[in-house]
Amino acid sequence: MNEQHRQAGSPDNSPKKIVVITTGGTIACTTDQDGVLLPTVAGSDLLAPVAARFDAADVTFDVRDLNRLDSSSMTFTDIDEIRRAVDEALTDPDVAGVVVTHGTDSMEETAVALDTFHADDRPVVLTGAQLPHDHPDADGPLNLLDAVNVVTSPTARGIGVLIVFGRAVLPARGAMKWHTTDELAFATNAPEEPTRADPVPAVDLADVVVHIIHAYPGAPRELVDSARSAGADGLVIEAMGSGNIGTGLAAGVGDALREGLPVVISTRVPRGEVRGSYGGAGGGATLNSLGAVGSTYFRSAQARVLLAIAVASGRHPATLF
Repeated sequence: MNEQHRQAGSPDNSPKKIVVITTGGTIACTTDQDGVLLPTVAGSDLLAPVAARFDAADVTFDVRDLNRLDSSSMTFTDIDEIRRAVDEALTDPDVAGVVVTHGTDSMEETAVALDTFHADDRPVVLTGAQLPHDHPDADGPLNLLDAVNVVTSPTARGIGVLIVFGRAVLPARGAMKWHTTDELAFATNAPEEPTRADPVPAVDLADVVVHIIHAYPGAPRELVDSARSAGADGLVIEAMGSGNIGTGLAAGVGDALREGLPVVISTRVPRGEVRGSYGGAGGGATLNSLGAVGSTYFRSAQARVLLAIAVASGRHPATLF
């Protein structure tokens, strides 16, 4: 890490400058006349009740409205845009850290992408909400307050990108949305202190195509063949158990691997690691012997992002898992 990164951030005797990048999501939603949630709230309005709790002599804020999206509609292009906004914010040596407000549906994908590219000691924290801004019990303000408190803490430096949500502080690697409505929206399948891969120099993901194929009993090889015909640059197979698939799907995966298409094996099981233990056509050990990469503790959503980064950067996927 270079000297600028080690020394960046506000000195102890000056206010900590926090950049808040807003991207939409439930935290920025209000309810329209038809009862539909739409992201309408500007970043300054999101931050106002939080900023009021800090003395300007201690913390200052720079709010940057990037977009107002439902995160379920985000693409790799949007992740590229968020990554560039974070990188630009950190070019200012006076910035102590960055908070990104984000929808919960794909927060885990953006978080792991930012973490994989993040080569700076200063913290980046993602947060959001399960209830809209105009709900009487809105959880967004408390989540945002917690995010600011974490990003201003010296203990957050040097540990990568975090998700702060529902009073939990989680490393990006291994995080997943585990409940559709509970205020503790995120959990992790990672070890207590997950090892971070060496940061990858920034690359755009917009042109990378990685599909997730869900394995189930009797899943046919046509699922793989169709994805390949559509121009996939890589595949994530959401396998069963510890990383096993049926014979039909395995035939398609085997052909894809033999022809050089990168394939990562994840699992539909919520907890535990992917392990290539079983033989047979679709057993994890057989798939590994053909060149498939096990996703370890990452589930399919984050595995897809990591595989896309590997493809875009020319790295072997295993180096990112």
